[in-house]
Amino acid sequence: MAGREVFVDTSALYAFVNSRDEHHTRAAQVVTKAVKAGRSLVVSDYVITEAVNLAQVRGGKFVSSRVLDLLDQSVAIRVEWISPERFELARAFFRKHADHGYSFTDCTSFILMRELHIQEVLTTDRHFTEAGFRSLLSTVQ
Repeated sequence: MAGREVFVDTSALYAFVNSRDEHHTRAAQVVTKAVKAGRSLVVSDYVITEAVNLAQVRGGKFVSSRVLDLLDQSVAIRVEWISPERFELARAFFRKHADHGYSFTDCTSFILMRELHIQEVLTTDRHFTEAGFRSLLSTVQ
């Protein structure tokens, strides 16, 4: 049985708030289904930073504000903070797996997901499946 929590990566968070993104419809469908099933969505502060910055560059101030509005308004999303201990584990993971091309934010996400025993992720980033997680967005399955 799948866990009750689903991790949300930058690509899915951005797609969810930007109706012009090619993955918006699928992301909205998966999020709606997960929330209706009583599942919690987990996001890290690093992913939030990355998503706000991405939204600012691609969609402008309105889209970047929507990322923050979503976090303020949703009771289904929990923010996990990358503590100094998590940071050190991510740094070691990043260095050990430098040949994979993982971003540092990806590494913090992998560490967090393993710590919290989260196996499923909303993402279009193939690195998550490469690292052993299951994407709920069909574009990477």
